Amino acid sequence: MDIQINFDRLKEDIESLSKIGRDPNGGITRPSFSKADLEARDWLKEKIKKAGLALREDGAGNIFGRLEGKGKTIMAGSHIDTVINGGMFDGSVGVLSALECLRKIKEEDKQLSKPLEVASFTDEEGNLVGDFLGSRAFMGLLNREFLEKGLTQFGVPLADILRGTNFTLDTIMEAHQQKPDIEAFIEIHIEQGSVLETENKPIGIVDCIAGKHYRWCSFFGESSHAGTTPLELRHDAFLGLADFALKSTQHVATKHYGSLVTIGKIGVKPGAFSIIPGQADFSFEFRSTSKETLEELEKSLFDLAENIASTRGLKFTSKIIDKTEPVSLSPRLLTIMKEECKKLGYPFFTLPSGAGHDAQILAGAAEIGMIFIPCEDGISHSPQEIIKWEDLEKGANLLLHSLLRLAS
Repeated sequence: MDIQINFDRLKEDIESLSKIGRDPNGGITRPSFSKADLEARDWLKEKIKKAGLALREDGAGNIFGRLEGKGKTIMAGSHIDTVINGGMFDGSVGVLSALECLRKIKEEDKQLSKPLEVASFTDEEGNLVGDFLGSRAFMGLLNREFLEKGLTQFGVPLADILRGTNFTLDTIMEAHQQKPDIEAFIEIHIEQGSVLETENKPIGIVDCIAGKHYRWCSFFGESSHAGTTPLELRHDAFLGLADFALKSTQHVATKHYGSLVTIGKIGVKPGAFSIIPGQADFSFEFRSTSKETLEELEKSLFDLAENIASTRGLKFTSKIIDKTEPVSLSPRLLTIMKEECKKLGYPFFTLPSGAGHDAQILAGAAEIGMIFIPCEDGISHSPQEIIKWEDLEKGANLLLHSLLRLAS
């Protein structure tokens, strides 16, 4: 190949960033606007400046490094925030690979006809109020009332988290005013699944990204004594939840194979020995690559919950937390990435993404593309998140050649 990334430099960057936010459990805890995140932001901004790129930061804390050109912007990136006790590759691979690509292009003095940008978006992981705070702010898709009334996962309002930073609800809501016109956005990311490892392919080219619905739900029944209330007279909220968990899973598995449903967090009240639960609260999500399927599931699953509640003498409530629509990736970018893979001699596999990504949010303003690299056993959001460095080198070189083709 006539140009390739400086892989030793990219690896060093990833390892250096991974030291920021190390926690006692062996992982990385770097939620957006935390002390560790602010340190990581300063680290990234210094890297961008040292690379000779034009640095800017918008009102939502999204960070950009730019190589100037004419016309619409070609952008690549991801995020550097993490889940609590997360791994070192989720998100950082996308930002630092894009930074390395632009750095190499500048060093080689490649002549471009279009501007190139590396982007690092705020709070992709949803530790604050809903997922994709930064990319949604960038796109002008946020609801101010939702930001004002919603609580972060730390139990405090977003405004409290922002105190001591340069950002406010006003600056976040105005961030989209600084958005350039974008032609294309490419994100490289670990797969967060085991398809590529199973297929023994170093590169995945994503053709669609699943949409998801997040809800916070409750069954309400009646608390009473566990030793004196006959089974047939109970209004047990937890049994309503258990019944719904089994039947909703069965419905999705049999009627919509390939779609997913998950209950990830449960709490019962009063939550004690000898007391029948009068309330069962739980998180509920369902995902699909089909918009029609998501719409059907939104109706059928909550009809099922209401029927279970009626049968068991309970009440069911549901509140939406977050929602994204499935998107198909750009056919032009798919073609470009496949052609560049063949030129580089990289085996690849085309697959969907079950997880959401910032690229999904930017689909409303640009053609989007995604490159996956394998992660061992599909493990992600965990200190056990591992990749093969040679896979990353291939993925970053594919990104480099795709960007050059788009911007030349």
